[in-house]
Amino acid sequence: MMKRQYPTLAEVAKVAGVSLMTASRAINNRPGVSPEKREDILRIADEMGYVVNRAAQKLSGARTRIIAVVAELHTPFTSDLVLGMGAVARAADYEMLVYSLPVCDRRPPGSILDLLRQIADGVIVILPYESDYLESVVSAHIPVVTIEQGIESAFPSVTADNYQGGRSALQHLIELGHRRIAFISGNDRLTSARDRRRAYRDVLAQARLPYDPDLEVTGDFSRKSGFEAANKLLALPDRPTAIFAANDISAYGAIAAIREAGLSVPGDISVVGFDDIPIASQLHPQLTTVRQPLQQMARASVNLLLALVAGLDAPSEQIVLPTQLIVRESTVALRGRRRADAATRTAAAPSLR
Repeated sequence: MMKRQYPTLAEVAKVAGVSLMTASRAINNRPGVSPEKREDILRIADEMGYVVNRAAQKLSGARTRIIAVVAELHTPFTSDLVLGMGAVARAADYEMLVYSLPVCDRRPPGSILDLLRQIADGVIVILPYESDYLESVVSAHIPVVTIEQGIESAFPSVTADNYQGGRSALQHLIELGHRRIAFISGNDRLTSARDRRRAYRDVLAQARLPYDPDLEVTGDFSRKSGFEAANKLLALPDRPTAIFAANDISAYGAIAAIREAGLSVPGDISVVGFDDIPIASQLHPQLTTVRQPLQQMARASVNLLLALVAGLDAPSEQIVLPTQLIVRESTVALRGRRRADAATRTAAAPSLR
């Protein structure tokens, strides 16, 4: 089998009738070439099948106009972020390389770091749990931006206002008359999960509602953990009238458990999620949830990384974007006897304040 021989940049320059330097400037989008001449050189290079040697380009000190994204892509949250980043990168005349980790806390292998070092101008890391994970990425000696993080670090980051979002979810349920409200947590290695848990406890305290540890069940953002947590809550002698789940996926796991128990959402139990992934408005019941501004997060992370690539200081070490409560079908007001019973239980329960 014959190996295909790609033309060299010198051969492209010869056919285009320009110097090697001019051809290099045109290919690498550098100044010093007229738009007409650049277009002519790029057309000839394309027709000849010229392929840019990104590794050599990086070694020469030039930008490759490629950014890398490292993430676990098995959730709608990260997948939607990556799609948004791709659109923003293309608009800035950058390409995007994506490496999918099997799990968020696994360190990228050395071969991947070598690849990033050779061809990427910078890296965006989504949901890094551990500090050594980030340290392994930064060893590539290129700019790094994170989207959320589980540890304190010196890397610029982009996140949503998880605490305020959690507060809006709890306040919504309380305004509907719910007093026995459960919480299915996320993975506490992430700051976002800890902020949502803190919001749950703070709003209960500020509303002078007793904190019941049985109503707070540990989850990990998965549908399975939402299902299992809801089953624990349904087995309580005095089950909750509402559940706040730390994300939409676990919220739908909880809804599945509620239905399997012969109960309805929201007729018997109201449910609120967090994220507003696409299925939140497509499945029945349509989910009341806290919307994370995923497109804005994607745009901010790419723009922040490109600023670092250009040698500029980060405008902020942490960009925090606002969330929004989206009210749909999965929550209703607590009425009639159920509301009276809930009020009686609340009055009889000891306060932990």
